[in-house]
Amino acid sequence: MRWQGGRRGGNIDDRRGMGGGAIAGGGIGTLVLAAIGYFVFGIDPSTTTQVASQFGGVGAAQEGERGSPEDQAGAFVDVIGSNVDDVWKTKLEGYQPPVVTLYTQGTQTGCGFGQSAMGPFYCPTDRRVYLDLGFWNDMERQLGASSADFARAYVIAHEYGHHVQTLTGASQQVRQAQQRASGQAEANRYSVALELQADCYAGVWAANAASVSNGQVALEAGDIEAGMQTASAIGDDTLQRRQGGRVQPDGFTHGTSAQRVEWLRRGYQSGDPAACDTFRAL
Repeated sequence: MRWQGGRRGGNIDDRRGMGGGAIAGGGIGTLVLAAIGYFVFGIDPSTTTQVASQFGGVGAAQEGERGSPEDQAGAFVDVIGSNVDDVWKTKLEGYQPPVVTLYTQGTQTGCGFGQSAMGPFYCPTDRRVYLDLGFWNDMERQLGASSADFARAYVIAHEYGHHVQTLTGASQQVRQAQQRASGQAEANRYSVALELQADCYAGVWAANAASVSNGQVALEAGDIEAGMQTASAIGDDTLQRRQGGRVQPDGFTHGTSAQRVEWLRRGYQSGDPAACDTFRAL
């Protein structure tokens, strides 16, 4: 993936190394696998506050260094995030970018205390994307995701997709529908639709990345396949099998591997958010 010449928007709150807190109980690997079904590639905004608060109380967050990080890993997040912003500015009237908070191990958020084991997530309360960049290694080594730059960019773009859903009101509508649901299985279907739409939105970004950056941010040969490998690796059915349990569709919150691949593909092939109506079948 080409990205080094891309625009750096500097909308990064860098809290890395600020000592946000230790991981509760056991190593990060254990918690990644325990929490992955709920958190990997984005928390359902309807349950963010409830679940995140289980990791610690809500408190005032200490702001980190704002701007564009100088290290390559931080610069990558800045460039990709800025490019995603540029795409959505052309697709959604009145689009306002989220802040991206980089942290190590744990940090306070508007949705409670966030930890690395939760994976990358979006908090609708403070409209921020939270990333502990150490998660890339867990994603690749433990879950079988691709190590390609685009696979990581897909993660970032998916979280921005949740921000778009907050701006459009889709997240709020899902939350209301879940409150009216007859049971957890029905509520989970709304969560799946929300997550698959965020996957589709990530594909929309990928399709438009080059055009809004004059080719400075662009996919190269093999990139979309790397993204699909990662989408497949984090499907609910695959994760349930990895954890040694049987596949339980009523417990899905993000969609099957096949669904996640399909909706990422649809977004990429169409380049149009209108193609991402994952709620139609509900």
